[in-house]
Amino acid sequence: MSSASASHLGAFLKARRAQLDPRECGLPGTDSTRRVAGLRREEVAQLAAISVDYYTRLEQGRVRASASVLATLVRALRLDGDQESYLYELAGRSDALPHRRRPAQRVRPAMRRLLDQLTQTPALVLGRRLDVLDWNPAAAALYLDFSALSPARRNYVNLLFTNPVIREMHQDWKHDAREAVAALRTEAAADPDDPELARLVGELSVQDLDFRTWWAEHRVSNASYGTKRYRHRLVGDLTLDCDTWASPDGSGQRLMVLTAEAGSPSHDALRILTSWNAEQPGPERAEDLRR
Repeated sequence: MSSASASHLGAFLKARRAQLDPRECGLPGTDSTRRVAGLRREEVAQLAAISVDYYTRLEQGRVRASASVLATLVRALRLDGDQESYLYELAGRSDALPHRRRPAQRVRPAMRRLLDQLTQTPALVLGRRLDVLDWNPAAAALYLDFSALSPARRNYVNLLFTNPVIREMHQDWKHDAREAVAALRTEAAADPDDPELARLVGELSVQDLDFRTWWAEHRVSNASYGTKRYRHRLVGDLTLDCDTWASPDGSGQRLMVLTAEAGSPSHDALRILTSWNAEQPGPERAEDLRR
């Protein structure tokens, strides 16, 4: 650790302890006038279970903190995620930064309302790793009943490669699947330490030679629109425009919408598919559509 980094680390520790209220940290109150704002050095040392001398030398830049000491300081100084990362960076120990568990993905309410309003247009909400987070009845009619799948299997790329119904309905499967792999590569670049993405890539690489080959190409794609050509098992051929819109909140969620030109055979087929799906309960939908 350079002298400049040590100086910045000491300044950060001083500034942070000055922001904390001793009583909120579980320390006994005192009626005496405090000469410093926030916590004293000895109080930080007490909360972190380290010696006052060690903590003093740490603030003065005369000793390099171990990963275990940094972990106790994170708790003692009540650092949030960004502050924790900054502390480890200043200490020259970014390699020891604990991997925080990623929060579960939840569909934004605004996305859910959009799905509810798209009654005759298939739409999906895609999250990180292209996970299928939510869908409307029209999307279930077009693809499959996503609710029948386990959450771990509700992934757009996984379905393209492993689900026979989804795979067979793509007339341009190789093109569409290769583009999906490129989109997944873009996801990997944004979050290379995602364990769930590593698991998905590992499973598909073992199961499918095409995936393994295309993943090794390192192609990336941020395409937000295109054309999908499907051969649906109930209503026949469909040519649909596929557009995706990213959520503005930085969550990585995207709304994927499939539409057909008004008056086209595909538009009429979509209307038939979604209307029968809405009117018929359960398995009767498929049987009536076949008739």
